[in-house]
Amino acid sequence: MAPALIGLVGVGNMGAPMARRLAKAGHGLILYDLNREAAGALSGEEVGIAVADSLRDLGARCGVVITMLPNADIVRAVVIGGEDAGSLAQGMTRGGVVIDMSSSAPTATQSLGRELADLGIDLVDAPVSGGVPRARDGTLTIMAGGAPKTLDRIEPILAAMGTVQRTGGLGSGHAMKALNNYVSAAGLIAVCEALIVARRFGLDPRTLNAVLNVSTGRNNTTDKKVEQFILNRAFDSGFALDLMRKDVGIAHDLAAGLDLDAPWLKGCADLLDQASRALGAGADHTAAFAYLEQRLTGASRGPEG
Repeated sequence: MAPALIGLVGVGNMGAPMARRLAKAGHGLILYDLNREAAGALSGEEVGIAVADSLRDLGARCGVVITMLPNADIVRAVVIGGEDAGSLAQGMTRGGVVIDMSSSAPTATQSLGRELADLGIDLVDAPVSGGVPRARDGTLTIMAGGAPKTLDRIEPILAAMGTVQRTGGLGSGHAMKALNNYVSAAGLIAVCEALIVARRFGLDPRTLNAVLNVSTGRNNTTDKKVEQFILNRAFDSGFALDLMRKDVGIAHDLAAGLDLDAPWLKGCADLLDQASRALGAGADHTAAFAYLEQRLTGASRGPEG
């Protein structure tokens, strides 16, 4: 049975709708975020949601705490230390569980898990795929790694937010997420290049995408991004280019740490690094099309007709 209270650290674009799904499933929830205004607004919006005064306070009040944060370094600072408000581990008692739903580095997750085990606290890595729309409707794919008994305990909590796919031991969820996002990013880049080549040859990019969607080239980008965010140049899917760059970088670091020379993975990571620098902070990942367009043709265009 799920514990009476669940903690959640991080109520940003993904954390906020995930909190709403937990509340709607009947879980009592306590939030912590450096943006206290955002946490307070969410607690005022949903019944059963409160706000903790500090990370230590959150840890002391909750048997299970979820983190939804930008990277592994911030997760470690929140869980173990480095925050002015203290850390979760300072408040949690033995038998507690931390669920890291961030996109973190798998080796960092394994290291953190060993430190928490010494304190009698279990760690599960459970990153998600599906973005903000699927966080809102509770249909995320959740890639969960950890000890089977711990996963049995917390799976009812995760089920309120989506479908759980058990991936193996601790760190496997974060490895799976990084590799998934690499494959997704590679598809995005391939489609963007194909659209630009098609247009230069004289093909209608919309016709190309329609054909791809009934052929073997169909992928998430052709299905959910080209018409919706790329050809109309909206570039506002809600998933940042810098987050895609980070996730593909994690996949590349994982391969390098395993002494694997993965040339396409390296090329994808390098290209996303370049695009992120060129487009600047806040760029949507679908804006990679604009970067490739400039790089390949030397000019950008208005919306496609």
